[in-house]
Amino acid sequence: MTETPLVEVENLTIQFKTDEGLITAVENVNFHIMPGEVLGLVGESGSGKSVTAKSLMRLNGDNTVYAPGSHIRLNVPGKAPLEVLEIKRESQMIQIRGGAISMIFQEPMASFAPALTIGKQMVEQLQLHTDMSKKQATELSIEMLDRVGITEPSRRINQYAFEFSGGMRQRAMIAMALSTKPKMLIADEPTTALDVTIQAQVIDLMKDLVAEFGMGILFITHDLGVIAQTADRVAVMYLGRIMESGPVREVIRRPAHAYTQGLLNALPKLDDLDAPLTPIAGDIPSPLERPRGCVFHPRNPTLQPGSRYETEVPPMSEVSPGHFAALFPEDIPGAA
Repeated sequence: MTETPLVEVENLTIQFKTDEGLITAVENVNFHIMPGEVLGLVGESGSGKSVTAKSLMRLNGDNTVYAPGSHIRLNVPGKAPLEVLEIKRESQMIQIRGGAISMIFQEPMASFAPALTIGKQMVEQLQLHTDMSKKQATELSIEMLDRVGITEPSRRINQYAFEFSGGMRQRAMIAMALSTKPKMLIADEPTTALDVTIQAQVIDLMKDLVAEFGMGILFITHDLGVIAQTADRVAVMYLGRIMESGPVREVIRRPAHAYTQGLLNALPKLDDLDAPLTPIAGDIPSPLERPRGCVFHPRNPTLQPGSRYETEVPPMSEVSPGHFAALFPEDIPGAA
């Protein structure tokens, strides 16, 4: 594995202009993804996962403000490093969107124009980003539809998105995103609409492509079970901040942060299916009402009143090699 990350995100802070003023959606986020690596990004709805992912392709709305000091660096092998947030013209983004980076959206209909066939859209995308002929692009599109489990792909390719079921649209969207063989794939809840059989098939396909092409994947989900099957590393996000990150097995087996522990405790216990689920108390706050200090402190059952987490933002402290959590050093498990 090369030493140069495919994507480097440093001090990423994203705000949105609204009638109420600037709202912070993502705050001081740092992570990297190596070629051939899958990074899982997990957290409750409203944690800022999709906003973070869309920033890699500059797909957030026109009211988006990237704070000074935010950096997203794309290192495509054989090309000069590219600072994504410094690109001024939309025409320059074509080398990133669908070329170096592809995205599987949470809502399949967001990827398909209803008045064009699935095949026409897939072929046009391939011709835009590669030097394929129309015949070659059509053949590859049919092959990719087949690889994601769509039956009769040579017939289905001439159909429209509304003629597909929800699960089939999801698979067709995955096929289209993977067909250009991007260096980086963003998968935003890609298996949500799929039954478990197709879900396993799609996960296996992604693993195959990582191995075959050295592709990096940012895999966004709220399902830690899927992350355990898929990711090499995981970053746990809450209200726009990273609470914990590290090798997926290390984080799941030895979670250091109360939020990660809460997410794991909320999962069904396979050895005791009658046990009640243990949800995290309370709800994720509105970005308009971001708590001071550690953003998770109002829901953290382990804190005593007057804790410094109520007023101070904890650093990302190293729990074990490569495993970090938003804790003050004295609170690291095992600290003296």
